[in-house]
Amino acid sequence: MSAKSIKADLLLLTTAIIWGAAFVAQRVGMDYVGPLTFNGARFALGAAALLPLIYRQDSEKKQEGSHIPADLRQLATGGTIAGIALFAGATLQQWGLVYTTAGNAGFITGLYVVLVPILGLFWKQKTGIGTWTGAVLAVIGMYLLSVHGNLKISFGDLLVFFSAFFWAGHVLVISWLSPRMDSIKLACAQFTACSILSFIFAFAMEDVTLSGIIDGTIPILYGGLMSVGVAYTLQVVAQRDAKPAHAAIILSLESVFAALSGWLLLSETLTAQGLIGCALMLTGMIISQLKQ
Repeated sequence: MSAKSIKADLLLLTTAIIWGAAFVAQRVGMDYVGPLTFNGARFALGAAALLPLIYRQDSEKKQEGSHIPADLRQLATGGTIAGIALFAGATLQQWGLVYTTAGNAGFITGLYVVLVPILGLFWKQKTGIGTWTGAVLAVIGMYLLSVHGNLKISFGDLLVFFSAFFWAGHVLVISWLSPRMDSIKLACAQFTACSILSFIFAFAMEDVTLSGIIDGTIPILYGGLMSVGVAYTLQVVAQRDAKPAHAAIILSLESVFAALSGWLLLSETLTAQGLIGCALMLTGMIISQLKQ
């Protein structure tokens, strides 16, 4: 394995750790503000965190003489489309975290890894036996994790499950848009769109107060600067030297780190049945990314 590959793997692993711990920040944030307010604030911070990177990138290209001005109309359209998908996924996930644990949310959100190739069938993308095997294992795992004695799935787990479909749709939208425009600027545009949508609905449905946002500063800062700004940048840098399927397997470990973070920081626990469910879901995520 080359030095570049090792560096890329370490960066991806760091990204997975940051994203996993973010589920704790997202859950703690609900003690101070509503789900929509939390998302509005953290995505606004995430967009702001990318501005220095964009400025540096454009400055370097201008010095090299390779700078091409962005098509603002195209960027706004693409950012809005991606932002709507991001808003739907983030809102359902954040709402679900009010009723479920960080660990459960992390594993169930990770199902998007399995859902992406399945949803890709609508765009006539080929799906192998590995994807279907992974999907079956993931569904069984989610059942064991989320369904208990009354044979009813937890409301919070159900919301996070629906959010996984929007995360998968978001991945497909980004894969279509990113070759057509600068990926960092697209990220900034979609975060901005998601933040605006979140605040619009927050002011309509929640009691938005400056004191609540100030009290929730630490989880909001982590969710915005670390989870959105830093982790996204690390992912972009790492995936220059890592194959997509390989990267997806490492990034799927965010579900494991979400459970570990929930256990260490929030004293969340899993039953033996839940642990088996988590193991099956993680196995399904990994198998779905392996070549046939």
